Amino acid sequence: MENMKSKMRPAFAKLDGGLFTTAQKADVGDVAERMKAAGVALMSWADPFMPDPSIPQPVLDAAIKELQNGFPSHYTMPIGSPELKKLIAARIERKYGFKLEPDRNIIINPGSDNGLIFAMMLWINPGDEVMVHDPSYPSNFLNPELLGGVTVRVPTYPEDGYHLRVEEYEKRVTPKTKMVLLTNPNNPTGTVYTRGELEELAAFCVRHDLICVCDQAFEDTAFPGHEMVCISRLPGMWERTVTVCSVSKGMGLSGFRVGWTYANDVIMDTYFGAAVNIQGATSTLAQLAVMPAFRDDSFIQDYMSKYDARRQYAYRLFNSIPGVSMALPEAGFFVWIDVSALGDSSEITAYLAEEALVSLNDGKFYGDMGNGHLRLIAGCFWEDKDSFAAMDRMAAAFRKLAERKGLA
Repeated sequence: MENMKSKMRPAFAKLDGGLFTTAQKADVGDVAERMKAAGVALMSWADPFMPDPSIPQPVLDAAIKELQNGFPSHYTMPIGSPELKKLIAARIERKYGFKLEPDRNIIINPGSDNGLIFAMMLWINPGDEVMVHDPSYPSNFLNPELLGGVTVRVPTYPEDGYHLRVEEYEKRVTPKTKMVLLTNPNNPTGTVYTRGELEELAAFCVRHDLICVCDQAFEDTAFPGHEMVCISRLPGMWERTVTVCSVSKGMGLSGFRVGWTYANDVIMDTYFGAAVNIQGATSTLAQLAVMPAFRDDSFIQDYMSKYDARRQYAYRLFNSIPGVSMALPEAGFFVWIDVSALGDSSEITAYLAEEALVSLNDGKFYGDMGNGHLRLIAGCFWEDKDSFAAMDRMAAAFRKLAERKGLA
């Protein structure tokens, strides 16, 4: 049977689904289910308020109404519901001040993970290089390789708050460079890239004639004082940028699996042509259910108040522990914790699952610059007290480890 692996494309053959080994990532195989059965708090999935109910009432009402009328048993078009696309375009105009043509610039995806790899498929030939800031979302490093490309990691640094240094891109660009893959706001660091640094990155893309795929899944979670800038709107970028978004993060509707991608119509024409073969139709019920969230998204402000309280609590708590530190996130419902003074991040992740009954993400999955860090989803649980209790257990475990290391 093992020789079957040798027949696979190399990038796929090396993947570990946890059937024959003990997978470490919570989103691989049945790792999450095994942890849940052991009573571990799953604060490693970027799924707001999990596992508690958190559907806004208008979304719940729409889902029930549409189920009762029976239409969701049928397909919508693979490019998405025309009504939903109009609502998305109207929201983008309200939020950012620019207009899209719903029937020419937007396609609906079954979630932004699907949208990201679909966005990249048009461009990547074997050997093409894709530049990815590091740390970054794990799929950003893997997806280019699954498509036959080469991932080029571009470091960002904690002393900069993980903001971009365009000179690091210039050092690594080659004749094979095809794409810059950007996640803004960044997952896992919570960095919101400034207009100035994005203008520099945009000029770099134009100068080297590169495609930019921008993951904006966390665009609704930027905290006050941090402007959310769409790189597609900067000079020279509309004709070369594909932007991928989602209802999963800011709206907290992860399980509905609805995302959208927008780009100019020359690019979008090809996505429209490929949609039925690559992604199929997004759930009819999910598209109908999320429409009220686009008509009135004021509920997001209540969510942001929760996320703010939790980042502030984590900031005070973890920075009070010897050997542990973190910066205040600029966006998101996660925190990026530096535990390098306490030891190996993989060992500490395992230690916290056993000692504190909390599952976190090992920073090593987020790039070379993630070593020595942990990602904690502070946005888990509906009640703040439940999130705080899990962080308190972590803090006690950290202090015990710091004492062992002679740091306390």
